[in-house]
Amino acid sequence: MRFERRHAVLLLGVAVWNAVTFGMFARNLSAAYAAGEERATGYWVAHSVLIVVNLAIAAVLGTLGWKAWRASGRAGAGR
Repeated sequence: MRFERRHAVLLLGVAVWNAVTFGMFARNLSAAYAAGEERATGYWVAHSVLIVVNLAIAAVLGTLGWKAWRASGRAGAGR
């Protein structure tokens, strides 16, 4: 499969969406913890792991999207 510019835009868009939404989720989770919200330890651990995994996915998708963007630019210049 050959990556085109539209694939790069999709990958970068999903990466940004993941980073923004899970960044806000991390901020809200941190604020709830700081406010002393009573939850089981498993709640904090599970949601923290969820945030880390989704930010890692965002990093991978962002890297792939950036590489696809650069590759599509080089391919378009040679046409």
